[in-house]
Amino acid sequence: MKIKHLKIVEQIIIISLIGVLFPSVVSWFVINNISQHSIRQHLANSAQAYAKIIENNISYIIKSDENRLNEIATGLNHVKGNYEQQLYLNDIAINSNIFKEFEIIRPSENPDFDANTKSIIDSEADRLWLIEKIHNDKYIKAEINTKPIKNDIFKNIEDIKYRRIYVVNKAGRLLFSHNYDEEDFQKCVKQLPVNLVNNIVTRFDEIKNQPRVYLKLKDLDLIIIVNTSKELTEATINKARIKILAAFLAAAAVTLLLTLMYSYYLYFNIKQLFRGIIAVSRGNYIRPITLRTNIFTPREIIFLAEEFNGMVNKINSSYKELEQKNKELKQLDSFRSNLVDTVSHELRTPLTGIRGYTSRLLRKDIQIDEETKHKSLLIIKRQAERLSRMIEDLLVIPDIEGAKLNINLEPVNLLNCIEAAVYSVKNIEDREIENNVTNKFPLILADKDRLEQVLINLIGNAHKYAYENTSIKINAFKSNDKAEITISNNADYIEEDILNTLFDKFIRLDDKTTRTTRGTGLGLYIVQGLIKAMNGKVEIISTKDNIFTAKIILDIYKENNIEA
Repeated sequence: MKIKHLKIVEQIIIISLIGVLFPSVVSWFVINNISQHSIRQHLANSAQAYAKIIENNISYIIKSDENRLNEIATGLNHVKGNYEQQLYLNDIAINSNIFKEFEIIRPSENPDFDANTKSIIDSEADRLWLIEKIHNDKYIKAEINTKPIKNDIFKNIEDIKYRRIYVVNKAGRLLFSHNYDEEDFQKCVKQLPVNLVNNIVTRFDEIKNQPRVYLKLKDLDLIIIVNTSKELTEATINKARIKILAAFLAAAAVTLLLTLMYSYYLYFNIKQLFRGIIAVSRGNYIRPITLRTNIFTPREIIFLAEEFNGMVNKINSSYKELEQKNKELKQLDSFRSNLVDTVSHELRTPLTGIRGYTSRLLRKDIQIDEETKHKSLLIIKRQAERLSRMIEDLLVIPDIEGAKLNINLEPVNLLNCIEAAVYSVKNIEDREIENNVTNKFPLILADKDRLEQVLINLIGNAHKYAYENTSIKINAFKSNDKAEITISNNADYIEEDILNTLFDKFIRLDDKTTRTTRGTGLGLYIVQGLIKAMNGKVEIISTKDNIFTAKIILDIYKENNIEA
């Protein structure tokens, strides 16, 4: 079975669900239970505290009533006669809101009377009696008015509205209540333990979230029951549970939102990395990786993108260099082919002439006159000079390309250089040359031999391509500190795009299949290299009125402009 590899965003979502939501749910249950237990315990403690408060309130009220009854008993000792005493007590009962009825008891007449009894609760009539001694043979028994006691018992108790409180006698008859509910009261009374513990608050609930306690007062034979209502449970436990759940849901939502945002930006940036890698694999070295950077973008991704872009830039640069090298290699290969072709074609002609005329002069089977010998030697000389110039052109190319030309700049007489070049060209072919340069022209700063070589090449080109029966014109002009030398002839118009290529190597106006003139195609290339080495410029101009001009611009000699 093949395992499916999940995407990073899918893995992050799964890990978030397992690593965030699952612990959150478990934590919610744990915290909810802890909170519920804590609140339940708080409810139980508060129920016990209310039972003690009510006990204290009842004890305080009873004690206050006992003190008041003691005052009545003390006052009764000063009233003479049983009839007068009864009238006195009746008058107090009428005007008092505490006591409802008084009765004088004589132990001698009531053998069942317990003299140690301080209070009596009538379990059948729901009545409360207090007893106070008048003297040794007489006691006063007073019935307490229970109606005003209720407000005093339940005052100063917080959230009393959520509690159901019952105060009953030992027979289970209700004396006082708060938030009375018949069904709840009957359940509480029936569920009271058989053996009650005196003066200790005790729990006896059957619903753990609704704690119920009782407190049995031994001296008064009263039982205080405090029950927690369902409303109070909902107001505490359930609300706390909802708040905790809401907090966890909000935390989970925020966590998921942050996880989704982080996953989105991480997935987008990694996808950008993938696209960059695919682009490089397909040969696209100019496509950089563009990230969406913010607080969710890991530093490692940014570092990886920067390094990748740097690597791609280096590859692109190396690729361009490689293309340039390949282009240069192709040019070198073309140069080699052209060189072989040129050497085989151009050098063969003068060598053939030299060999032919030399062989003719060396023949002993024929008689050669002096004029024929002279003409043959003149042709051999011309062909040797032509061969020498071609070899010199070929030898100077590596120095031009390697910038290793040995240039000796010195003051040069331009007229002398032009005459020497014209003389060399005239030895090859007779043509009218108009040299308009005089001996008054200022000295120029150049290398004499190299300048002669340049002039020979330019005048030779002018001879090759000029119309028949036309002259070549040589002029020189002074422009500021520059000398402008022009060589012009009448020739066909050359288009601008072709004119700009004539300074390249092996470029000829007639290709090797339609070649009508002699030459290597290196003349203008050599001219440009030599003139640049002498800190000058060379230009070629072709006009539509069939004038072709080669212009050389060199510095005019000054004593302080000769470079060391």
